[in-house]
Amino acid sequence: MAPPPPSSASVTQPVIDSAGTAPPDNQTQPLPVASERLPWRHTFISLRVPNFRIFAAGHFIAVIAIWMQRIAQDWMVLQLSGSVTAVGITVALQFLPSLLLGPWGGMVADRFAKRKILILCQSLAAVLAAALAALALTGTVQVWHVYVIALVLGLVTVLDQPARQVFVNELVGPTYLRNAISVNSTTFQLGGLIGPALAGLLLTAVGAGWAFAANAVACCSTVAMLLVLRKDQLFVSPPAPKSKGMLREGLRYALSKPTIYWPWLMAGFIAVFAMSLPVVLAAFADHVYRVGAGGYGLLNALVALGALAGAVASTRRRQLRLRSVVFCAGMYGAMLCLAAWAPSMAWFGAAMVLSGFWCLMFLTGSNQLVQVSSNMGIRGRVMSLYIMVLIGGQALGGPMLGWIAEHADPHVALLVSGGVPVLAALTVAVVLARKGSLKLQVDFKDRSHPVRIVKAAAAP
Repeated sequence: MAPPPPSSASVTQPVIDSAGTAPPDNQTQPLPVASERLPWRHTFISLRVPNFRIFAAGHFIAVIAIWMQRIAQDWMVLQLSGSVTAVGITVALQFLPSLLLGPWGGMVADRFAKRKILILCQSLAAVLAAALAALALTGTVQVWHVYVIALVLGLVTVLDQPARQVFVNELVGPTYLRNAISVNSTTFQLGGLIGPALAGLLLTAVGAGWAFAANAVACCSTVAMLLVLRKDQLFVSPPAPKSKGMLREGLRYALSKPTIYWPWLMAGFIAVFAMSLPVVLAAFADHVYRVGAGGYGLLNALVALGALAGAVASTRRRQLRLRSVVFCAGMYGAMLCLAAWAPSMAWFGAAMVLSGFWCLMFLTGSNQLVQVSSNMGIRGRVMSLYIMVLIGGQALGGPMLGWIAEHADPHVALLVSGGVPVLAALTVAVVLARKGSLKLQVDFKDRSHPVRIVKAAAAP
């Protein structure tokens, strides 16, 4: 039996009218997600739900293996080709299908059972990982093999990601949704801390093939986890009936709500310029610090360490604010710019920890804001648009940053990676401030809040 929802973890959904949109005067207000400060024992309260506990355990194993495959794949392409641009092309091929077909995947998620979609996608991912493992272990792998498998895996992701995002709500219901999103982020980053470190060890000891084999086994474990879930305890939403213009409907809905389209816009800048960080880190590990596969895994693990702290911190949020989402995006870019000027690898690693923290604060905040601002009947399409921007943007950014790192300098690539999101965040902040008649107030006498955003006084 699911546990009773405590008041401290309650989620307040935005007011929705009969047309499916929020009243204009409520669209940019902070969303209260906790009536009081969350006790530490409730930090991961969504894990009290048995189905979500099973899902989270399987997801944790899978994420470790996914990170192992990602790091091993990028390093193997770099060693086979000697080109950072080739690493960027691999990233692009894996994410390009989401850019082109993302909304279609969201429509499928709205129309069909999410659990069945995930079982199908994870089964296909297991086959692809096994094929890559076989090629690597037999010594016959070539760069074009990796390209093809990355592209097919990208097609699988088109269906997997929107269904996975919405399935979390079916596991925990609306009461625990925000906490479950943060738990998923924490799981992903904890796996991102362990996975790159294991990948570095495997790459040094036995080669990339065993990392791919581990991912194949992990995908099979995810399928098993999905099969043992208690269907009678799922909060299954009725599928949306097929109708003409479903994709246009999702786009219009997203553009009508500032709490969806502003995070969507910032996610676009972050995705294109700052989410392909492993490509730039490969260049730093190989050409700047010359620390090899182990060092590359370490740098990715440091990013994940900061991201883990950010994911845990996100569970402590009492309000979801549009301004805080924009602020976190700007801080992420600022940390990348800071890293570009780091005088040593130790300082560079410290900047990577801070980068990971602010990246996850942005990602969890924007994901939560978009999800709780969307009605269930259209949430799959809305999330697919968000994922299309977030994942598809990396298809554009990966090759671009790889080319800059290879033909200009890795430091220049990192400055571009961080500088553009900073400029975008400042621009959006100014626009939002003007729309909301806000101003920055500095009062050092107020020790608890020396800097705050307040309403500007009306002109006489």
